[in-house]
Amino acid sequence: MKPSNTNRNAGQDEEWNGWAAAAQQGDKRAYAALLKGIAPFIRGMITGGLANADWADDIVQEVLISVHKSLHTWSPDRPFRPWLAAIASFRKADFLRRHYGARGDRKISLDDADFSALPVTDPAHAGELKDIEDALASLPDKQRKVFELMKIKGYSASEVASEMGMTVTAVKVSAHRAAAKLKEALG
Repeated sequence: MKPSNTNRNAGQDEEWNGWAAAAQQGDKRAYAALLKGIAPFIRGMITGGLANADWADDIVQEVLISVHKSLHTWSPDRPFRPWLAAIASFRKADFLRRHYGARGDRKISLDDADFSALPVTDPAHAGELKDIEDALASLPDKQRKVFELMKIKGYSASEVASEMGMTVTAVKVSAHRAAAKLKEALG
């Protein structure tokens, strides 16, 4: 009998978690095994929806660089796969934004677009979105920017620290405090 995807994923998750934890401690073999092991997952995750299959190589490289730069931010008491998936998703979005933003023939004018017929969201959830927007707006500007860069746009703590002129520790503390305030505000 073939193992189910759940069992396979659970085994793979344990392996990735182990490699990532060892890599954080300086184990170069574990680090190499981690990068080699996650590359096919990243490729499979980001390939769908790409207009050009060659872009996958570029995006995979960007994800691997992001993993390299931010591995120290992953916590061994949390699953590795969702952390990796978030990075892959954000890097794919960044790549597509850069690609389509750089090509004039792909841009549309928002002034000319008719969005009136498109529902922005399910009206039943409009209040929830407004609550989230209000909670974000209630944060101090610097804290909100740190939170948005790290938790919404997917930048690493070191990238945010560099952008904001803060220490990595201060960025992590700010993001944690912002998340706690949002959690409290949203119940």
